Amino acid sequence: MDSPSVTPDIAPGSAVLGASSAGPAALPVLEVEGLCIEYETERGVLQAVRNVSLSVNRHESFGLVGESGSGKSTLAMGAIRYLAANGRVTAGSVRLNGVELLGLSDKELRSLWGASIGVVYQSPLGALNPSIQIGRQLAEVARLHLGMDRGAARQRVGEMLAKVAMPDPEAVMKRYPHQLSGGMLQRCVIAMALMTNPALLIMDEPTTALDVTTQAVVLDLVADLKREFDSAILYITHDLGVITKICERVGVMYAGEFMEQASLDALFHRPRHPYTLDLLGCVPRFETSPQKRSLVTIPGSIPRLDELPHGCIFSPRCGFVREACRAARPPLLEVEPDHRAACIRWEVVPPPAEYLREATESLDVVAPTAGKDVVLVEVDGSKTHFKGPARGLIPGRRTRRWIRAVDGVSLTVEEGQTLGIVGESGSGKTTLARAIIGLTPATDGDIRLRGRSLERSTGRRKRSVLKEIQMVFQNPDASLNPTRSVGDAIVRPLVLLGDLSREQARKRAEELLLSVSLPATYFDRLPNELSGGEKQRVAIARAFAADPELILCDEPISSLDVSVQGALMNLLMKLQAERRTSYVFISHDLSAVQHLSDTIAVVYLGLVMEIGHAVDVLTPPFHPYTEALLSAVPLADPDIKQTPVRLGGTVPSAMDVPSGCRFHPRCPRFLGDICVDQEPPWREGDAGHHIYCHIPLEELACLQAETLVLT
Repeated sequence: MDSPSVTPDIAPGSAVLGASSAGPAALPVLEVEGLCIEYETERGVLQAVRNVSLSVNRHESFGLVGESGSGKSTLAMGAIRYLAANGRVTAGSVRLNGVELLGLSDKELRSLWGASIGVVYQSPLGALNPSIQIGRQLAEVARLHLGMDRGAARQRVGEMLAKVAMPDPEAVMKRYPHQLSGGMLQRCVIAMALMTNPALLIMDEPTTALDVTTQAVVLDLVADLKREFDSAILYITHDLGVITKICERVGVMYAGEFMEQASLDALFHRPRHPYTLDLLGCVPRFETSPQKRSLVTIPGSIPRLDELPHGCIFSPRCGFVREACRAARPPLLEVEPDHRAACIRWEVVPPPAEYLREATESLDVVAPTAGKDVVLVEVDGSKTHFKGPARGLIPGRRTRRWIRAVDGVSLTVEEGQTLGIVGESGSGKTTLARAIIGLTPATDGDIRLRGRSLERSTGRRKRSVLKEIQMVFQNPDASLNPTRSVGDAIVRPLVLLGDLSREQARKRAEELLLSVSLPATYFDRLPNELSGGEKQRVAIARAFAADPELILCDEPISSLDVSVQGALMNLLMKLQAERRTSYVFISHDLSAVQHLSDTIAVVYLGLVMEIGHAVDVLTPPFHPYTEALLSAVPLADPDIKQTPVRLGGTVPSAMDVPSGCRFHPRCPRFLGDICVDQEPPWREGDAGHHIYCHIPLEELACLQAETLVLT
């Protein structure tokens, strides 16, 4: 379905429930009491949301968090009666500014969608028509819901695009959705949702698909607009760090019910439900110690709605469970002022810091041979250029432009250690990894494995070399054959690269499934019978099948729940400690990279901007680009105050690389002509820490000490 923001059957001026008519300040904008939602499916009637209550006030953001399948989106869409045809509300009450929504006719509801209720979805392309210019689409909302003529509607669109800090609104209004970046598209959708100053704004994972720097800008925007507009915000996410940026109160959902509701500070400092405590423990935190530690893991998975356990529905996965927990389902009760929890043992739930010390452990990686680092892979001046479109610089002549995706990268990967590579989309991270494995042949430079130069293409590499380097991709669905069992996916490299018989390969494949915490019975399952996290475990098992020396991990956890992310990071560290495998771990999430990595390389527009040991890279002085990336990371700790360092625009095209320092058009520490005209020198710090910048390290340290990113 299209976004409610463009519902056509609207009478002009019908926004009778707008925030401006909210009534007394004490009256919540949204009140949900005892809401129950069910779906009619092939397996029968499934109760997706059961007896849920919440309220949201004006200028307030209420965060809904929980794993996928918890019912967060169903609750939000069911509250405004915007469900699929097989879904229905069976009980409860939903009031918007005091008006009962469950008693309204379909026509009356349509008059509210888009006028009094705005929705921002995870994918902005799902709410925008690709064949209509942005200006026309947004103007349609103003004309239908506000009764404006064409001129007034266009003026309103320009005003709203300016409010969401859109660069050059007039030019954007003339563009089509495919001509805008992800961050610009999301700003357009936010502008559309706020066009009528709605009473309620529902935001469903609006930043999940964005770069960390773009996400930071969008979150800043939402926080600013929350103060300017009268709307109440219902914010849905699985990212606990995002919650700390914009929400005052939080509700933790699990399998269709609330486990806990509290203020932001209370939830993070003193959670009163084991599920909340475990979710907090799954989040990687920035550490100043080089010692790697495991993350908290939550065993099992969310139960099926037709197979809910007796008593507390979280009891099968809870580390605090007792027999009394299985006897009856605990209600959501107030355990402290404005703090509710559905747990009979809430008093024994420890503070997060205490729990983390007991629930996690140090992971000791085997020391390098003979007490010194052993270089496994060397990348020396690697370049990967692609032919771009031709253009005519001189009449009658056409010249070929080149896309400089990787433009002279040099780095090393030590034996048994992890090199983390971070940077925004378009920085060349994935292209570099594909050049190392040979899927995208490098056009210049040298890549060596234990001192031996590798052929640039996999097709020209020997089988003995192919087995030494494997890759785990971001999307396991794209690398697993949907018609073949997961066992076959693991057996194939064992037969082709390991010279095992089919019988030997099957036995080894079952062992590999067990090593990634999947039962051997999964061997005969098809990929569509597995969850996203389980598919990624299969992909990891397949990567380890040939006993490689190096595994390239390209955003392997970015699209997964926080609980699944934590389990997979623990798995990667455990397997590394056991097998002494090296990793190249690629991500735009610095918190995940620092948790796993021994060394970090920060890449921008095809070049390394900074490289060094993980602790050094994340401690001042650091490159201005690293500074901006660190500032943009949403930390799951409301006590940590981050100094905002925001980057303007997006990563430039690799066909039009800026002169001098290629980061200078966006650099928050821009010096002037020297940055435009001259390439920066490499400045060397302690223990092999290198920064590619014109600013001396001592000066950078002083500048960043005054605006320390992590305090």
